[in-house]
Amino acid sequence: MATVIANQQVAQGVFKLEAEGQFTGKMGQFYMLRAGERYPLLSRPISIFNISGSRIEFLILEAGEGTAILSALKPGDPLELEGPFGNGFTLPKGKTAFIGGGIGIAPFYYALKEVPEADVYLGFSRESYMVEEFEQAAMGQVTVDVGGVILDQVDFHAYDTIVACGPHPMLHAVQRKQAESGTQAKVYVSLENRMACAIGACLVCSVKCQDGRKKACTDGPVFPAEEVVFQ
Repeated sequence: MATVIANQQVAQGVFKLEAEGQFTGKMGQFYMLRAGERYPLLSRPISIFNISGSRIEFLILEAGEGTAILSALKPGDPLELEGPFGNGFTLPKGKTAFIGGGIGIAPFYYALKEVPEADVYLGFSRESYMVEEFEQAAMGQVTVDVGGVILDQVDFHAYDTIVACGPHPMLHAVQRKQAESGTQAKVYVSLENRMACAIGACLVCSVKCQDGRKKACTDGPVFPAEEVVFQ
């Protein structure tokens, strides 16, 4: 159990939630968050945005009843946290690009602590947020696109490693661009799947892959792009 110390709205329907406590986690991992003793029954999987000292930060997109409750938390409120879960990002080799779409930008802020020289591409459908924070954290180039297609800004041949996180249509487009470009870069996608247990028992987060079904919570959420079969 942790205690909320801040919950700031950074854009319409998007909140930066901060909790106090001692936490660990690798870039690309997530925690299961829950507020309230009885409802909602299931926790929500949320990527680590940042860990600093005795606090952990998350970006919350209000997309349903569970995330609406998290978005409404106030300083002093209790927050149930379990984690970290998932395999996270492997430390990339060579010139690296992080591509985030919408709330999929979240894990890359923490990743910049280990790979500050990476170029960062941030795509938003309506309004941008947290851009200044990314610009301060990144030593590489930060490219922002609002209302367009952020992938149009990325030259896959310019990188050795590419990691993308965002909605499935965007990640499917990453996979197609990887194939069409013939790039030699290693390309990874971090899936935003619904989850219930985060330990691989419930199969809610099942992912269809080229060599069979896998679990986003334990086998992922990060997969080589060419492995995933998008439906």
